[in-house]
Amino acid sequence: MANGPTGRTGLTSDSTETTNGGATASPTLNTRRTILVGFAFLSICAFWQMYNSVIPLMLTNTFHLNETWSGVIMAADNVLGLFLLPLFGAISDRCHSRLGKRRPFLLGGTILAAILMLVLPLIDNAYAAVPSDAKMVGFIVVLGLLLIAMGTYRSPAVALMPDVTPKPLRSKGNAVINLMGAVGGIIYLLVAAVLYHGESSTGHVSYVTLFAVVAGIMLVGTFIVTGTIHERQIETEMRQWEAEHPEEDLATADGSGHEVLPTPVRRSLIFLLFSIALWFVGYNAIETWFTTYAHHEWGMSLGSASICLTVATVGAIISYIPVGAIASSVGRKKTIMFGVVLLAACFFAGFVYTLVTHVFHPALYILFALVGVAWASINVNSLPMVVEMCKGSDIGKFTGYYYTFSMAAQTITPIAAGWLLRNVGYISLFPYAACFVALSFVTMVFVRHGDSKVARARGLDALNVE
Repeated sequence: MANGPTGRTGLTSDSTETTNGGATASPTLNTRRTILVGFAFLSICAFWQMYNSVIPLMLTNTFHLNETWSGVIMAADNVLGLFLLPLFGAISDRCHSRLGKRRPFLLGGTILAAILMLVLPLIDNAYAAVPSDAKMVGFIVVLGLLLIAMGTYRSPAVALMPDVTPKPLRSKGNAVINLMGAVGGIIYLLVAAVLYHGESSTGHVSYVTLFAVVAGIMLVGTFIVTGTIHERQIETEMRQWEAEHPEEDLATADGSGHEVLPTPVRRSLIFLLFSIALWFVGYNAIETWFTTYAHHEWGMSLGSASICLTVATVGAIISYIPVGAIASSVGRKKTIMFGVVLLAACFFAGFVYTLVTHVFHPALYILFALVGVAWASINVNSLPMVVEMCKGSDIGKFTGYYYTFSMAAQTITPIAAGWLLRNVGYISLFPYAACFVALSFVTMVFVRHGDSKVARARGLDALNVE
């Protein structure tokens, strides 16, 4: 059998051997390969960081749309994602090209997105010079096509990690992927800071250079993945590894070759997907409205409030790798439920703090760091639990299920939480978030499948290090 990117069998595993104590050693994560796969997620996250930062500025400053219409347009990516992500995830499962299942979508989607990205700032500049309805319509049409292009390859890109990673190691693999995504966001922020340092807030700002740089990052990231990850070879390796380490298949094939989940597994999947939606409802409400809340309740500026969110992000980044390792030892479900309890407790503590005082205290940074730890505990393990319930031929489709429920929640909760803030009061934000996160604990109790099954190793093998 051909060797993987590391120069030996791609699944770096000692699991065919036994330790002195007779226990079978667990497989080790091929970190180099996982990082290479992560470049796809890095490029995606760099794009969305730019999209969420710059497109609202274009809509409001250049095209002079009000906040309502700008919000509707900005929500379009979530609405499209509800349909595109499961659709193209399932289509990629059935793709049998020479490049493999996922790489054709990565290449085609990224190249098309990069071209459309370069058109957007040109229309923005043209409208700023000579406004016209035709240019505005053209901008919205190109923006819609760009969102469709991104939707064609997001699920295939994320599905590539479980494609090349043995089931027991997918929490660790997902931790590395999330870390690569965070790196993509940081790269964008550094590029934007360098290009627009000291930029005047008055007058029109051209974003051509920024869009070109991000398009270049996306293309380079995708070319790294498609040039180094040989799907068909790795698929052969995965089949051999799974044959040597058989596990109970949760999905079975019907007469037409399609996979069918047994009723108990299907029930677990439904409860898990509702759990995903519930904790995204709670977390995204804070993510969307916190800066407004902090200004209204604690008298904080936008910059000061953003520091709190940055602390939460840093807390998550630091936790990704440890959380993945812990989940491999104690189980994904236990790790997720710990994160859910911690996240609900942090949000409730924010509510209690506001009842006591309306002045920000630096001790709250500790609270937001814990929010990051909690979110990492949940986020790293939820996708692996979903794809654990399917066979390899349906990973793209199940990845689409994950994104359908998470993005549906992110479409609904800004509107629902906004209505609550306006009609009940800003004090309701943290209880709203805590309540939905706590409800996800209840639904997770009924999830009986999707956890990792790792053989216990002894001695040095227990370190599980490549």
